[in-house]
Amino acid sequence: MNRTGRVLLVLALVAVVGMAFRVSWNALRDVARAIGADTTAAWLYPFVVDGLMALALVAALVLTGDARKFALRVLASYTLASLVLNYVHGLVPDLHAESIGWSRLAEGDWTNWALVLLATSLPVGSIYFGSDLVAKVLHHRTPVDPTEPKSAQTNANQSMAELGEQVVEEATALPVPAPELEPVPVTSGPVEVRVPVAAAEVSRPRRATGRVPVAARSARPVRSEAELLAEARSLTESWPVEKLTGEGIRKALHTSAAKARVVRETLKAERERDAAAVS
Repeated sequence: MNRTGRVLLVLALVAVVGMAFRVSWNALRDVARAIGADTTAAWLYPFVVDGLMALALVAALVLTGDARKFALRVLASYTLASLVLNYVHGLVPDLHAESIGWSRLAEGDWTNWALVLLATSLPVGSIYFGSDLVAKVLHHRTPVDPTEPKSAQTNANQSMAELGEQVVEEATALPVPAPELEPVPVTSGPVEVRVPVAAAEVSRPRRATGRVPVAARSARPVRSEAELLAEARSLTESWPVEKLTGEGIRKALHTSAAKARVVRETLKAERERDAAAVS
């Protein structure tokens, strides 16, 4: 149904409700005068009953869950009460007089007592139930429909993981380290000292996010233990025994600490053997 059709439907509903309210007006006004209400109270009494029915109907359209069931129960209760009072008004001719004052609503005492209790309790119930319905409507929050498309601002405030999109992590390529240079022998006087040439300063590599690529690995071949030992003999030939430390050998050979310790122990053992042979 288009917008024009909806507007016409609402207008038709308002017209029907207005005419029904006018028909029920006289009955509720006369009943109010019969239970002792003055002229002003009798004219306002229909709003107490039929007005709360309209309020409960609107609340039932807005609320959900248990609150909506409560609004429907209030609507059904006041509809039944209005029906009973209109029915009594049609059965008692004395209620139709213009100058009616206090009178009975039924012949039997118990029936009259029950009808008077019903008619007098409706204003009090309207205060309680009307206030409760208004409070429920004001504190009601419309549930979010999961199928409803989200606004652009909401999507902008959410991360890609919350929106269900696949997050692609950008791979960081490691810089290729500069090849290590072999120590360059420098002759200074009678003692031959080999001073290693400092390699060019390389920027600190970024943290790897995966396996190191083949192109980023060092191209220097792995030296065997015999090659390391031979190179260590040549480098440390002029070193005193006190200088034969694992850290010094590691820096001179550019090898690991574990291999440097093995070479150190081997060199010390050889020097002790040579010293024992000489003595």
